This record gives sequence, structure tokens and C-alpha cells, in this order.
Amino acid sequence: MTAGHGDDFHAVGGPARHIPVLLAEVLEALSPEAGDMIIDGTFGAGGYTKAILATGASVVAIDRDPDAVAAGRPLEQQSGGRLRLVHAPFSTLDEYVESADGVVLDIGVSSMQLDQAERGFSFRADGPLDMRMAQAGMSAADVVNTFKVGDLARIFGFLGEERHAGRIARMIESRREKHPFERTLDLADAIETHIGRAPKDKIHPATRVFQALRIFVNDELGELARALFAAERVLKPGGRLAVVTFHSLEDRIVKRFIADRADAASGSRHMPEAQARMATFSKAGGGVTPGDAEIAANPRARSARLRAAIRTEAPARAGDFSIFGLPKLPGPKLPGIDRPGER
Repeated sequence: MTAGHGDDFHAVGGPARHIPVLLAEVLEALSPEAGDMIIDGTFGAGGYTKAILATGASVVAIDRDPDAVAAGRPLEQQSGGRLRLVHAPFSTLDEYVESADGVVLDIGVSSMQLDQAERGFSFRADGPLDMRMAQAGMSAADVVNTFKVGDLARIFGFLGEERHAGRIARMIESRREKHPFERTLDLADAIETHIGRAPKDKIHPATRVFQALRIFVNDELGELARALFAAERVLKPGGRLAVVTFHSLEDRIVKRFIADRADAASGSRHMPEAQARMATFSKAGGGVTPGDAEIAANPRARSARLRAAIRTEAPARAGDFSIFGLPKLPGPKLPGIDRPGER
């Protein structure tokens, strides 16, 4: 669950509240009923899970953040056996359920993570330059202090869509030789000092760099791609997929996946019938965005978009990262995880 991009706070997305985004629309897309099995691949604060449980359905909820799983244990105990919490990356969701009636994914950083300065996701308050959702592996400080300037520029440019990516990367390389970056405000203030900030600028100059670092450290785009393939494998015929994204990179991946999987290729008269490609999903409407009332009540919803699809009876296809156009990015692999483009 991620916040939007525009505000005047020292934060990526500004103040966030624990409100599930597009909740009514997600429930409509999933259509859960008593006895259904739904996978909530991004448990977070449990907003979607609570609403799904209220319909009588059962939920397997997944989160790689140990704090989120610990906070959800009381809900699990109160569920009468209808909720199972799993501490794992959501890309592995098909390892915990054999078949499901629905899968919901709410992509990005949770408001709980943003609110905790010690997690290092936000620069609204000073904290360690961390950003690790799983609280293990490579941190944002590791990236900033050890990666080559060209690699930093690629990360900031592609994942943050930062137009000053090269300038910021060169500044970081020069500054870290004297004093490594260890704190969120240190990096944010260094970027602001180097780039400057015009009165008309709606967001802090460091916002896109922080977004890029968070996405890279947690391999968020690769995780999303693998989760979509996993959902295709685990959903029953007629099962429903609902994905809420918060920026264009995520939405592009979901849109391309659904378009690719909803496309059936009949092949040619020279191709054996067995090789003809069958559609594994049918589109369930276009991208749904929040209304003015929801945005007014919950500003973090302003950049959200929901896409949904319904599983067909066709067998799942092999996962192919080429459909997403993701680049190979530098850096060590996360434990058990390939970088996008490496398959």
C-alpha cells in the first residue's frame, strides 16, 4: 500500500492513514461469498482482509513485513479459523493455497511503514536509511553508499522517473566519499540543497529518489510480476484477480499482464493445434479510480487505480518477464529472488 507523490511534507506521499483504498470497488471485483477462499497478498493493516472476512469468506493473508504479521495475529485468533496469516513475499502466494476464488493485491509501502521513522521509508521524520519491508537484506543505505554512479542514475531515472537522476547520482558519489549517507533527512536535505526547490514545486525534490530506492531495495516490480504469474496458477476457473496500484510503473505491469493473458492467439494452419495460445483471463472492466469523496476523505487514494480480471479454464502459461519491458537493474540479488529481466 503506497501513498501518492505530491505533498509538501518531508515524506514520500505525506501523511497516510490506515484506510483501505477503493474498498467497495475491490469487494465488487472479488465478489467474495461465504465458503470462498481469498488470498490477500498484501495484508498490511488488514483493511481488505477484515472486509472479506465479514462476507463469510476465508482468507489467507500474506505479508513479508514481520511487524505487519505480528500486528495481525489477534485478528487471526478472532477469525474462528477463517484467517491464516503467512510471513512471506506475496510473489510466493501459490505456495500456501492450492486453489483460490480470488486474489487481491494492494501494491507498495503501507501507511504503517511510512509512519514509523525507524523503518526509513519516509523523510517526514529522521530515521535510518533502511526501507526494507522484510527487515532483512540490502538496505537503501547500502545502495546509496556502494553502487556506481551510473547504476544509481539508472535506478533513480527508471524507478523514480527523476529528471535530475544523473546530477543527484554524481552528488551522492562525491558526498559519500567524505561521509556516508546513513539517515533519511541527511539524504533528503542533500538532494534539496543540490537540486533546489522552486516555490511552485508541489513535492520535495527527494521524493522520486526515495520512491526509486524503496522500489529497488524491495524489488517491488519484480515481486508484482511474479505475484501475477502466481495468481494465474492458483485461481480457479471463474476466480477473480483485483490489483490496486499507485503509480504508473505498477499500473503498466498489471495492464500489460491482463492484456497479454486476455489475448488468445489461434495460431496458423502450419502450427499444431496444441500450440495455440488460449486466454487465461478475461478483462473485468477498465482501470477504476477513486471518486472525489474518497480522495477528500483519504488523500493517499488520489493516485490509486484498480484493475481486475476473471480467470478462464485455460491452463496457466509460463511466466515471461519480457511482456513487462522491465530492465535489468544492478545490484546483488535478494535472497531467493531474481531481478526483473534475469529469467
